[in-house]
Amino acid sequence: MGTRAILTYHSIDESGSVLSVSPLRFQEHVEWMRRSGIAVRPLDAMVSADAHDGQHALAITFDDGYLNLTERAAPLLRDHGLPATVFVVSGRVGRDNGWERARGSRIPVRPLLDWDALGRLHESGVQIGAHSRTHPHLPRLVDSAIEDELAGCADEIERRLGTRPIAVAYPYGATDSRVAGIARGLFRVGVTTRFRTLGALEDPALVPRLDAWYFRSPASLESWGSAKFQLRVLARDGARRMRRLVRPD
Repeated sequence: MGTRAILTYHSIDESGSVLSVSPLRFQEHVEWMRRSGIAVRPLDAMVSADAHDGQHALAITFDDGYLNLTERAAPLLRDHGLPATVFVVSGRVGRDNGWERARGSRIPVRPLLDWDALGRLHESGVQIGAHSRTHPHLPRLVDSAIEDELAGCADEIERRLGTRPIAVAYPYGATDSRVAGIARGLFRVGVTTRFRTLGALEDPALVPRLDAWYFRSPASLESWGSAKFQLRVLARDGARRMRRLVRPD
């Protein structure tokens, strides 16, 4: 059976941040995808009923909607005919990722795409997904606030771009049964930061992804689909779990 996975990118820049992949590395990733023979599919196709066709497959996602996507990533994806999904924080569109500053993070504060740029991406075939209104830690909110964050984001995207998002990415990957339950009523797909490939049966509201930061060299992807690759993914997942036990969010 083919290995299926969803890659997560954030900013394409030279900062070296844990949310950044350099333009050169991203280009190498794209070139590897094209020569590897792995199918690159839209996000919703990865969790559809007919997704289990035995072929190795990837989906490409970007969280937050950084402005540098139009300069560094979108042209490459367009030139190679690769589908992608960009998850946007509706209340910060055209501004910056100020939620990082507010929580005292060392993540660089960078500009985000505005609605005009998102509209052009959408017209070029990029799917626009929801990433909440303000990028909060959703499990810490009451139900009505979770609903406002998720439905409010979807409403704004629909109003601005004329299409309602079918997918949501949970800010910080944080979710629980309440958040996932609300998301199920609003979206077809909910993606997390749970670091693993897709299994045979996945809850559409709790879909795992692989953070591309861990694959900053194309050589780290060359064993795609092999037992060695799967063991590496499991080892990293275990390390992330241990860090969270020692230093929870």
